[in-house]
Amino acid sequence: MRAPYGVPPGNRVSSAGELSESRLEALDAIDPAWCPAWGIDWQRGFHLALAHLRSGGALPVRTGEVIVQGEDLGAWTVAQCVGWDKWTPTQQWIRESVLGVDPAVEADLPVRRTQADRWATHLAAARQFHAREGHLRVGRNHVEDTVGDGGESVSVRLGGWLDNTRRRADKLTPERRAALDALGMRW
Repeated sequence: MRAPYGVPPGNRVSSAGELSESRLEALDAIDPAWCPAWGIDWQRGFHLALAHLRSGGALPVRTGEVIVQGEDLGAWTVAQCVGWDKWTPTQQWIRESVLGVDPAVEADLPVRRTQADRWATHLAAARQFHAREGHLRVGRNHVEDTVGDGGESVSVRLGGWLDNTRRRADKLTPERRAALDALGMRW
């Protein structure tokens, strides 16, 4: 194996530090696709997905469908499809030829929500909480489950949002402040 950039064969340098040629060869023997330049999260996701496929499973197409060793393979797979262009050509080839993962088509890309959309979602959760509880004294870690526009379940971190909104009260428009005042917001 020829060492890069004129480095003597026994002193090839990896991005993680210096490794001897014999250690690099041992790593290549274990996994020819190992690459320290690829993030450990990507490598872990790839190997878990590959093991799942080899054991007869199918790659999930949605988050939360398959959890392996605490890793959400659906979230990893979706990220591979959506973020296709940010991966190296080698990673793209590995995903296509080894895992059978293709880049996302335009229709599959997530819709970017505007700040106004996020405000409306959080305000709807605050209104729902107020209607049920009669107040807006929400713990910092409270999550309110609501129904989105498409009928899907949406979990809103209401406590954190209200806390952050209080801290930025001076930046709110009069309309937004009035909407929260109507719910008895403690500033």
